[in-house]
Amino acid sequence: MIDPRILVLIPARMAATRLPGKPLADIAGLPMIVHVMRRAEAAGIGRVAVATDTPEIASVVTTHGGEAVMTSPTHPSGSDRIHEAMQKLDPDGKAEIVVNLQGDFPTITIGNIREVLPPLQDPAVDIATLASQIHTEEEDLAPSVVKAIGTSLGGKRMRALYFTRATAPTGDGPRYHHIGLYAYRRAALERYVSLPPSPLELQEKLEQLRALEAGMRIDFTIVDTVPRGVDTPADLETARSILSKS
Repeated sequence: MIDPRILVLIPARMAATRLPGKPLADIAGLPMIVHVMRRAEAAGIGRVAVATDTPEIASVVTTHGGEAVMTSPTHPSGSDRIHEAMQKLDPDGKAEIVVNLQGDFPTITIGNIREVLPPLQDPAVDIATLASQIHTEEEDLAPSVVKAIGTSLGGKRMRALYFTRATAPTGDGPRYHHIGLYAYRRAALERYVSLPPSPLELQEKLEQLRALEAGMRIDFTIVDTVPRGVDTPADLETARSILSKS
């Protein structure tokens, strides 16, 4: 039974800078956006819809049995796009949690999608997300790998203190690769999109810092795998190789 209190929204647009048109890129016989949609559906946590400003994406989604909602082409971020989609799909406010699943995560596991929700069982948490321990120097040093810095709450859960592109924290001990999958309380998403970009957000180019600077609480769950985002032609070939074998 799909939980009516949860919306899983997948923002998708064609105008990606490094890989234009990537939502419709063929991977093992299906467009990338369909792979993401089907994994979200298989997770079985809530109603799934693709939020897009592109009729071609919406058409592909509905042709493959999914739900699409058209949104404005002027949104500055995926969070703004899913906020509009939430308002259109759930105008009566029945959905209490909105999951923002990036449309360029074709290899994300069903388990990862489900694992983003548990921190919201704590009413003090506004936003939940994921991270995975870093095990290679390449990940450690890469500015493209966002590091989640937090304080342990026991088990696999941490409260976020900061996110950065730098190698942090310094010294001995684990560092964590942030995974851009978010579960928002509805009120938290509404507040977030009402806020102007914050100074640290602009400096680090990391939207989640807007929430932290506004005093919102973000907790993250430590998971075993990092889904491969598709940002470049090389990433696309890697995804094709992985999914052609599955």
